Amino acid sequence: MFTQNTSHSTIKEASENAKWVHIDADNQVVGRLATQIADILRGKNNPQYSPNLDCGDFVVVTNCEKLRFTGNKLEKKTYFWHTGYIGGIKKRTAKKQMERKPEEVLRHAVKGMVGKNALGKKQMKKLRLFAGSEHTHAAQEPQAYELEDRYNKNK
Repeated sequence: MFTQNTSHSTIKEASENAKWVHIDADNQVVGRLATQIADILRGKNNPQYSPNLDCGDFVVVTNCEKLRFTGNKLEKKTYFWHTGYIGGIKKRTAKKQMERKPEEVLRHAVKGMVGKNALGKKQMKKLRLFAGSEHTHAAQEPQAYELEDRYNKNK
């Protein structure tokens, strides 16, 4: 008889073992930070990773207003959305979006990096973003997460 030798055999077990992680986004590049957050949400940093299970951790990100863009993306990058009415397409530059809702810039970047299905929506619910340095999840005791420097060319 074949038995599966994984520690996460059900979705319930995988979600019960989820930890809380705190990331400080001060002076971080948006896209590079978003890739690491997406990996944590999906659970790719865990040895028990399975692509069909939600085995990721909860992520709390603070200081979203201090994110930075490389190049001239702050002026050139445009966010589009539709109001639902005829001719209701709207747009906003990254600079205006950072002034208005800086946490939505990071949410948009991470959303593009998780699955476009029900599992991806469930994983996005584990992301908590805050513009300032304070957050409301102190009771969950999130552990500080040291970001990897994957993109440093001086290695």
